[in-house]
Amino acid sequence: MRKLFKRALSGIIFVSVLIFCILFSKISFISLFFVLMIFCLYEFKKMIGLKSIFPYIIGILVFIFGNILNVEDLPSIMIFEYVGVALFLTIFMSFASILFAKKEEVISHLGKIFLTIIYIVVPFTLIVQIPFLNATFNYVNSTILGVFILIWTNDTFAFLVGKNFGKHKLLERISPNKTIEGFIGGMVATFLASFVIANQFTTHSITQWVVIAGIVSIFGVLGDLIESMFKRQAGVKDSSNFIPGHGGFLDRFDSVIFAAPFIFIYLQIIQ
Repeated sequence: MRKLFKRALSGIIFVSVLIFCILFSKISFISLFFVLMIFCLYEFKKMIGLKSIFPYIIGILVFIFGNILNVEDLPSIMIFEYVGVALFLTIFMSFASILFAKKEEVISHLGKIFLTIIYIVVPFTLIVQIPFLNATFNYVNSTILGVFILIWTNDTFAFLVGKNFGKHKLLERISPNKTIEGFIGGMVATFLASFVIANQFTTHSITQWVVIAGIVSIFGVLGDLIESMFKRQAGVKDSSNFIPGHGGFLDRFDSVIFAAPFIFIYLQIIQ
């Protein structure tokens, strides 16, 4: 009972802080996700056995240059300059880091750095872009809040349906607890939630929210499975114990960091 209470309390605090920062201002939103990225970098580096400070350096530079337009409201045409600088710094710092690796570990070291950047830094940088992908390019908190509601809906109903009705394993060798029934249940609930969200958050049309729900349902589950694969390889149950009863920050964001790039691409296309 005490364990359940601790889990519920930490979950409420986590969600409350997230929603508050999203609704309060674009600065609080960007700042929160910068901090979350750093925590996830720490957890993932530890998981894959990467002992290097370069992912932090590269991550900070990419995040700053990737979001400086959003913070300073600079002309949108300058985005190409900042993306170019971020890309150059990523490549340069990644290769420079191999100078500090042991000779026999150079390829593995460089591969782990690139994996960390692609898996953690890029998704978090794109997550922060999502609220700005609208006709006015202003910060619209309902967009990212809607995405998280869909993520939470998918995770919750996939768990409930899978636990009570799941009989057929989805990918047993990676995640024994996930079932096809749970996947379908989560997807159906997410599509239904998208109609409710479309009536409340009118920045995007019903069709657009339904498409986002589809992306969340498919790629969110893939993200969950991929993190499960990394944890299985590392021989750990959770990415950390930062959130009592819930594991680590990466455990809470495994779905959204994989779905976010595809949501970003879709919103870019329709704009």
